[in-house]
Amino acid sequence: MDINLVDLTVHIDENLSPEQRITVEDSLRALDGVTSVHGSSKTPHLTIVQYNPEVMDSQKILKRITDQGAHAELIGL
Repeated sequence: MDINLVDLTVHIDENLSPEQRITVEDSLRALDGVTSVHGSSKTPHLTIVQYNPEVMDSQKILKRITDQGAHAELIGL
């Protein structure tokens, strides 16, 4: 069985603390269909989310971030 995965880059406008970034990343990992979340201290405004588009979609990922009070945009759509 082949699973198609999509990489999504999200730009978060705010300067989140390391603890806030961890909270956002953990909440994304908890979404059904999300397989990987990666943020870097070198590029703290960018987060890469890998997900299965048959289960999850980019707008739900963006909503999860904005529901936590951050302003964010999807990049490269």
